[in-house]
Formats: sequence, structure tokens, C-alpha cells
Amino acid sequence: MARHLPDIRQADVAGKTVLIRADLNVPMKGGVITDATRIERFVPTVRDIVDRGGKAVIMTHLGRPNAEPNPLYSTRPIAAALGSALGCDVKFVSDCVGGIAERGTGNLPAGSIVLLENLRFHSGETDNSRNFAFRLSVNGDIYVNDAFSCAHRAHASTHAIASIMPAFAGPSLLSEVDALETALENPERPVAALVGGAKVSTKIDVLQHLVSKVDHLIVGGGMANTFLAALGRNVGTSLCERDAIGKALEILGKAEVSGCEMILPDDVVVAGAFEANAPSKTVLVDNIPADMMALDAGEKSCDRIAKTLKGCKTLLWNGPLGAFEIPPFDAATRATARTAAELTEGGSLVTVAGGGDTVAALNAAGVADRFTYVSTAGGAFLEWLEGKDLPGIEILKEKTLEEA
Repeated sequence: MARHLPDIRQADVAGKTVLIRADLNVPMKGGVITDATRIERFVPTVRDIVDRGGKAVIMTHLGRPNAEPNPLYSTRPIAAALGSALGCDVKFVSDCVGGIAERGTGNLPAGSIVLLENLRFHSGETDNSRNFAFRLSVNGDIYVNDAFSCAHRAHASTHAIASIMPAFAGPSLLSEVDALETALENPERPVAALVGGAKVSTKIDVLQHLVSKVDHLIVGGGMANTFLAALGRNVGTSLCERDAIGKALEILGKAEVSGCEMILPDDVVVAGAFEANAPSKTVLVDNIPADMMALDAGEKSCDRIAKTLKGCKTLLWNGPLGAFEIPPFDAATRATARTAAELTEGGSLVTVAGGGDTVAALNAAGVADRFTYVSTAGGAFLEWLEGKDLPGIEILKEKTLEEA
């Protein structure tokens, strides 16, 4: 599993200043944090380091301030929120490099916790500048990457810095890698993947990678319409990417060669308009009216998916089965989420889910805490599903090889 990465929990941190790259890029409105999930998940990492005698200096980005200081993107409110979550004082330092940062992180007393100002106030961060990484490294003795959700970016705080300092992976990053490897690289079989969303074009690489990895590939959401059209069905006014039909056929062919069962909707919920509580009905996919659009999977489709999941040991989930944001087109996603959660609690299914819409859908269904693992990573989660190397992970693997 994640044993190929150096683990900060096995390092001696007593008396040392540990410079941690976290992802505390939390949603804010009017300077108030509206969802503190990432902060809460990060708390155990900080506690572990401080409890073992280390001092924690934390760096993160927030939003896209275009490489210049902007009070709207200051991490100051995050320091206060992290302090509340930890139940102790978190010192805020109003820059991440230079004299202000060095004075704020030098000669820290034991047990100190410091949060630096937004990394993206400096262009060197997104440029992966080695010089900027050197300036960041002055703030600590040991570097830790605990931000899997940023690992797909080759930025100074996730990539360049790891070649300069003793570098380790943090608990959150390790648990994320472990969960994804459990679901994709070495899963208990049979394994199913559920991939949904609006457009095939955004998930082509994911689908092409998964068909050779899983036993069942369940396709939902608007992208299912493109596959149905590729098979000759009339999809009415449904969202359908005609220019992606060739790719859909290619994926169907690859699935057949690799022995992966492609599961497309048998029936769909259709409506004349994409509106909340629009008049709707359920029809078989062969009978979609020319003036209506498919907005959710139907009951027969849900039953087929449930039967498939009951015969599986592992489920990897990315994307909803329908337009889950508006009722009644959230029914299939909710029903399937509940089925997966029940199987997880019963011990017969390992469930790993991720992606922004997926997390929102599982939260809406009230089952996010009943899955084996739910990733808050977006781009990094998708790139992992595509089989791509993530720069922030690869540089840590290199450190392990250097020490071997």
C-alpha cells in the first residue's frame, strides 16, 4: 500500500520544527468559513506532531489571488478556526517567506503551532520555483506533505521543496493513497466502479483506464446518454456529446476485450425541462420521447446496480447517477448510495468515493460517514483514476529510494 512513502509518524520530531503542507483551501463567504471539513481532518496530523515534541509550522494556499497579497484571500481566519478545532492557540504569521516569516517561525517554544500566510501570494509557488522553495524551507527542519488534494500540482510547496529538505508524507496523504490503492491497484474482487457526471469528455481518460482495472463499470449521469446514443438509442433532448460518440464506442470495445461489464441505464427518468419538480415519468431507454430529456436513472437501473454491488467486494465511486442537485432527479443517486452504505456497514463491500459532486451527493444522501473512505480531493483524485503520476507523490517516492 502506501509503504513506499516515507511516513512522518515513524520520524523523530522531538525538538524539531515540522513544516507541513496542508490543504486548508476551505470555502469562505464574507470572511467566514462555510465548511471546515478540511480543517477538522487535518487536526490529528498537528496533534500527533506536537504530542511527540515537535513544533508545527503549517502552509497552505487559499483561492486564486493571482500571485499578489489580497486580504480577501488571507489565511488569518483559518488560523482562528484551526485553533478552535485544536482547542489551543494557533499563531498567524502574515507572510510565508522572508523576514516576517523567519521571525515568526524562528526559536519557537515547544508545542508551538503556526500558520503562514497564503502561499499563492507569491508567483514562486505555482511556478515551482526552487528559489521560492529554499525560502520556504527556512521555516522548518523537516518537510511533510499532508495535502493529497494538491499532489497533482508541481508547485514549490508540494514538489520543489521535497528535494531540499528531509521529506515525509503525512497521515492524511497516506490514508488517501492507501484507500485509492486498495480500491484500484490491489482490490478485493469483484470490483465495480461507478462513474457519473454530465459529460463523457471530462471523464474519457478515467473510463479508459478503469475498463482494464475493474470487473463492472457503471456509467451514469448525462454521460450515459452519449453511450446510449453510441448504441443507437434516441436520447431525445438529453445532454449528449455527439462528438464523443467515437470515444464511447472505443471504451465499449475496450471493455469487451478486457472482460469488463459495462452497465448503462435500462430505464431513465425523463422530463420536458431541467427544473426542480418538473413533471416527469420513467421510461425504458428505447422509449425516450423526442421532446424530453433523461435526467436520472430509473428504478430498474437502480435494481440492477444494487444487484451488481451485492455481488462485489469493492466499489470505487466518482460522480452522480443523475441531476442530483434538484428533486426528483436525485432518487437514483440517493438509493444507490444507501445500498452501498448498507453493504459497507454489513462488511461485504469496501467503498471508496471522491470528487466534489460525489461528496456533495453522498452528504445529501446522509451516507458519507458510512462509506469506507470519502476523498475531498478533486483534481488529484481524478488524475489518480486516470492512471497519471502525481508530482507531489512521485517526489516523495524518490526520497524513499534515495534512503534505501
